[in-house]
Amino acid sequence: MADIRNEIEKRRTFAIISHPDAGKTTLTEKLLLYGGAIALAGSVKGKKTARHAVSDWMEIEKQRGISVTSSVMQFRYDGYCINILDTPGHQDFSEDTYRTLMAADSAVMVIDAAKGVEPQTRKLFKVCLLRDIPIFTFINKMDRDARSPYDLLDEIEYELGIKTYPMNWPIGSGKEFQGVYDREKREILAFRAVDELANGQHEVPVIEADLSDPGLSDLIGHNHYETLCDDVELLDGAGYEFNMDAVRHGRLSPVFFGSALTNFGVEPFLKEFLRLTPPPLPREADVGAVDPFRPDFSAFVFKIQANMNRAHRDRIAFMRICSGRFEKGMEVYHVQGGKKIKLAQPQQLMAQEREIIDEAYAGDIIGVFDPGIFSIGDTICTGAEKFQFGGIPTFAPEHFNRVYQVDTMKRKQFVKGMSQIAQEGAIQIFQELGGGMEEVIVGVVGTLQFDVLEYRLKNEYNVDIRMEGLPYEYIRWIENKEENFDPKKLNLTSDTRRIQDLKGNYLLIFANEWSIRWAEEHNPDLKLAEFGRW
Repeated sequence: MADIRNEIEKRRTFAIISHPDAGKTTLTEKLLLYGGAIALAGSVKGKKTARHAVSDWMEIEKQRGISVTSSVMQFRYDGYCINILDTPGHQDFSEDTYRTLMAADSAVMVIDAAKGVEPQTRKLFKVCLLRDIPIFTFINKMDRDARSPYDLLDEIEYELGIKTYPMNWPIGSGKEFQGVYDREKREILAFRAVDELANGQHEVPVIEADLSDPGLSDLIGHNHYETLCDDVELLDGAGYEFNMDAVRHGRLSPVFFGSALTNFGVEPFLKEFLRLTPPPLPREADVGAVDPFRPDFSAFVFKIQANMNRAHRDRIAFMRICSGRFEKGMEVYHVQGGKKIKLAQPQQLMAQEREIIDEAYAGDIIGVFDPGIFSIGDTICTGAEKFQFGGIPTFAPEHFNRVYQVDTMKRKQFVKGMSQIAQEGAIQIFQELGGGMEEVIVGVVGTLQFDVLEYRLKNEYNVDIRMEGLPYEYIRWIENKEENFDPKKLNLTSDTRRIQDLKGNYLLIFANEWSIRWAEEHNPDLKLAEFGRW
């Protein structure tokens, strides 16, 4: 048990979140670089290098230069075992990010130094607050023209409602970027662009200098030196006190400045982050909080991905281990399925690269072969006490299309593809009451998901589809469970539609808010919810 405790205490599991183009995937690559997981970091859009980002594994990601699905990577660094969850930044794929945050113990928020807090940053930050997890901020792209660091901190505090504590402080920006001042060590890391650092593909050299060093003024320039001395005096006198408890509960965010593209400030950030971020945290279940050091193994499914390996056409269920130790070949209890199973082909992943594993511990993310028995939110456990972790929210889609296959002879492939992609959680599928799968209604959070659906059905299932837009904007889950409840008897407006999901739950879709109010006023016993649960 002492060995298990030691292994769990080494684990650090975090998600990296940001608005699109803030540099999230680039930062992920550089962390992998320092961890020795990769020898050469790829640029996300692949302009200056022949490589694509390791964490972008879908072909459509490589074509568009964006992340459309979360990826999981594990590496070891400085005695820690690190699980990184790289999430999509684009708002059309935010539901995948919401679910992935359920598996993280902390979050790294990447902010563009020129743009500051952007809309998607706000949405993701709110999810972090709901989780009560530490939030660390990396203000990126200091090697480009940037806003005042004071303005950036003020905006974070005003827009997101969280206090900030700068762990380091930038000296200039853009072409005048000289480096950062480490407040705790009271020393300067000077920035030197060496041959553009081969586009930041290798580790960056740093020059360390003490603030009292008489040659510092020559190193960074006299004006920068004077500004830095004034800034340090102001920060030390007027800034917030560092409070670890406030960090732990997401009330104070440690802030780091740097440049992921050139690697500058990445390794100092990684070292401090690992020191401050917590090991695996307890998870709420129907029996109370489940401690990670509990001897019994437990985990929950937060993501399902089909066809990561086109050669095998398989489905992988991603699980966050919440307690104990996993061993290859062990028998576990699938709570939702109500039976004992063995987890097949347990593996850890570097994006699409896989490695079969013999053991894993609380905090780790593992992928297992899914023959079609798992759903998002499912719990597996061992031991006498059977329990279930809290469900993962299903967010209401905002766009709806009618979808059907072009070639009716490919019905089997169409049904398989639609069902598997829906089980991943990227889209939600609905049917007319009593209807079949020949024609379905697809709901998505963002319209780009429709493009991904069409692309994947064509390339992974060899099915061409047609889509027609539907004039609905709102959806509500019907929570009435009475035996005599019949959705067909509801008094509704003519433009309201009765549908059901693949699990048989009844829902209503509305064209406008007026129709929602009508349904509530004319059906007093009707119980509606804005989101469901997996």
